[in-house]
Amino acid sequence: MSVRIRIYGQEAVFSQGHWACPDESLQAMLEALADPRALSPEQEQAHALYAAGRYGGLIATDYGWEAAPHPEAEIKLEDFQPRREPKKPGVGLLGLLRRKG
Repeated sequence: MSVRIRIYGQEAVFSQGHWACPDESLQAMLEALADPRALSPEQEQAHALYAAGRYGGLIATDYGWEAAPHPEAEIKLEDFQPRREPKKPGVGLLGLLRRKG
């Protein structure tokens, strides 16, 4: 079973792990996201929904065209930057000059 999406006014079809689209640049963008493991109808639907959401497109349903939800970010800043703890008073370069009393 194939799944149709519409992005930038162009329609594309995802079937058996590959995209087909009359617009070559859009097809290249979609092929960059293609999941060759998506062979079952459920996997094809999930992948097409993901691709349409990434580019702000629509997906064909039984009720017509529906906006695809934007997918969750795959990489977040927290993945690379450790969480910073608040500084304690008296710690740091100027903390050495402070009188202890």
